[in-house]
Amino acid sequence: MNRSNIGVVVIGRNEGERLGRCLRSVQSGTAAVVYVDSGSSDDSAMLARAIGVEVLLLDMSRPFTAARARNTGLRRLHELQPDVQYVQFIDGDCELIGDWLATASRFLDEHYDVAVVCGRLRERFPQRSIYNLLCDMEWNRPAGEVRACGGIAMMRVEALAAVGGFREDLIAGEEPELCVRIRAGGARIWRLADEMAWHDAAMLHFGQWWRRATRAGYAYAEGSLLHGSSPERHYVPEARRALLWGAVLPLLIAVLSLHSPSWWVLLLLYPAQMLRLAWRDGIGQRERRWRAVFLVLSRFPEAQGMLRFWLNRWRRQRGALIEYK
Repeated sequence: MNRSNIGVVVIGRNEGERLGRCLRSVQSGTAAVVYVDSGSSDDSAMLARAIGVEVLLLDMSRPFTAARARNTGLRRLHELQPDVQYVQFIDGDCELIGDWLATASRFLDEHYDVAVVCGRLRERFPQRSIYNLLCDMEWNRPAGEVRACGGIAMMRVEALAAVGGFREDLIAGEEPELCVRIRAGGARIWRLADEMAWHDAAMLHFGQWWRRATRAGYAYAEGSLLHGSSPERHYVPEARRALLWGAVLPLLIAVLSLHSPSWWVLLLLYPAQMLRLAWRDGIGQRERRWRAVFLVLSRFPEAQGMLRFWLNRWRRQRGALIEYK
């Protein structure tokens, strides 16, 4: 591995000791590490400096987004190491596993048409709550060519520059949107089966899960507006499912309940859908049954997030961050 051509950009806010684990996991095997702090009220910036990485304090007089933090970090990384070819993005609540940097950079060295590579992201404490477990299951996807990655991935700096980096005005869904533009330019996105990082979701309450799903719905609405009319059909199926199950069907049930005693028949569609999804995924496994339940329940906060986006757009207001922790 040529460590001089790999840099790391870490973003975070109030991550505490999790940030320390994150930074220590990325220091070896890289030319430079840049930590971008987004208005922390704890000692995150001081901790990062003590570990010995470059620290940037994001100007919070401008609206904050993760996309803006990543672009800012990448610009500083390029100043520190002009010949950097690959950048590993990682959030402060994550920790790289083993020799992921070497594995990912070697794959990019050997596959010139691949611009982004990610691996298996694992939840550190899936046993602490059903919501953490759902995250771990969400990230267990097949290896191979994919349409998009999450926020933890290694990317070619050249490919990022070619599309202008992340869209800084997006408050959610910025990584899949970036991947849409990268693939439109002819490059590919790849997921490896190798272990990439630990993640600490710290979701212990239903309200946190609801806000996370609301953010996903917001991303569906904005993403489908940006790229939904193209052959890409970005987030169009997800947006339609959220509206159908989370808004249209509940409204129809409410109207029928005023005029017909058989309205409850439509209500049975929800448990029927849960059973269908559980059967598809393997109904014998308890975890997958829970996943089916929460997939159906998620349509309600997703629809809420979509409606929030369109209401903000109608009011000509910029959307505020939707944070779950």
